[in-house]
Amino acid sequence: MPRRRHLFDSPDRFVPGTVGAPGNRTFFLQAREGQRVVSVSLEKVQVAALAQRMIELLEEIERRGVEDAAEIEGEVGDTAALDEPLNEAFRAGTLSLGWDTVDELIILEARELTDEEEEDEEVDDDDEEGPDLLRVRVAPAEARRFVARAVRVLAAGRPPCPLCGQPLDPQGHLCPRRNGHLLN
Repeated sequence: MPRRRHLFDSPDRFVPGTVGAPGNRTFFLQAREGQRVVSVSLEKVQVAALAQRMIELLEEIERRGVEDAAEIEGEVGDTAALDEPLNEAFRAGTLSLGWDTVDELIILEARELTDEEEEDEEVDDDDEEGPDLLRVRVAPAEARRFVARAVRVLAAGRPPCPLCGQPLDPQGHLCPRRNGHLLN
């Protein structure tokens, strides 16, 4: 099957989001440009790592004097639900971030998780075979809004156990710090 490339230069919307109840959520990256919507599923830890790396990249860009990279005080950003219909284009395996110095845009790439993923194998963008790709280019201010939403999405999950830090289910959990006894 030929490779699908989903390329977005300054999309109308680029957000992380979830579907489902805490403890049973599916995480997505979603980009929209006009009527075209692409949703890529990924793991919660990938969203957390992406937000953390994006913060570090934004801090470095701001340190180097890019005006658009400065944090905007009190900005809430996008709080709307993910766009529908929500059809998973692919499941992300590899995420990468970069900085386009010419256009002063942050580049995020998500590549499809494949069974034959090999660390050393690079796929040229023009190759017809290879993992599907989502590439989004956004301004630093939009990346800050992405991070703010990612933090809210991650915080909306199950609360942590006060003893061990593992997520608490509504009915409690078997806490290792209480020798496997149920903590409510």
